[in-house]
Amino acid sequence: MARAEIAARTLRTDRWWLPPLTTFVGLLLISIYAAFRTFQGDYYWVDQYHYLTPMYSPCLTEECIPAASHFGQWFPALPGFLTPPLLIIPFLLGFRITCYYYRKAYYRAAWASPPACAVAEPHSKYTGETRFPLIAQNLHRYFFYAASLLLLINIYDAVLAFGTGVGLGNIILLVNVGLLAAYTLSCHSCRHIAGGRLKHFSKHPVRYWAWTQISKLNNRHMQLAWASLIFVCLTDLYVALVASGTISDLRFIN
Repeated sequence: MARAEIAARTLRTDRWWLPPLTTFVGLLLISIYAAFRTFQGDYYWVDQYHYLTPMYSPCLTEECIPAASHFGQWFPALPGFLTPPLLIIPFLLGFRITCYYYRKAYYRAAWASPPACAVAEPHSKYTGETRFPLIAQNLHRYFFYAASLLLLINIYDAVLAFGTGVGLGNIILLVNVGLLAAYTLSCHSCRHIAGGRLKHFSKHPVRYWAWTQISKLNNRHMQLAWASLIFVCLTDLYVALVASGTISDLRFIN
């Protein structure tokens, strides 16, 4: 029997367009803020309390404030409008863009591929992730390694800041690395590394335990993806406001 010909794009009567629209607006606003802060090239370090925004960590060029260069200045000052974050953003952006959840999010929100369940997409054909540029999604596992290294650096920055006492900024930096760690560990690649190739869990109890815990986090991967992304921006905003003198850091222990 031939399939029924339905001219309508979808028979859904609910607001199916609202989730992809919300996702698109959210990603757009975060992208605009991140781009502005990246090219601003200022207000990323609070010398009094040793707060370093994660968007500028590690700061590795000669134009960086020396005290903010915890791992040295490996590269000369970048020319023109280029700023230090451009050295690390490709790895952070690569990790997020190739993430399984974010693929679903921006495929639906930006490319309408498809925009929602039971809604036809406007594209005439589908080639999947077998051609350039989408074939680069297979690099996700390698971006995971780079993001994990940058996470350890962010943790170091957060711990180092406690050397001047304890303030609201310390708490914010600590929560930020906690969310980043949870998002990174909940990654599908991390789950696969822990136990993806094991044939007998009983022979590898430690890796099985790790796989089980990561699987629990993986169930919240979408929520952690958004929470960590938004909180990185909020952390950067707080450091920028304190660094610029717009607000004062709330201190608990000096």
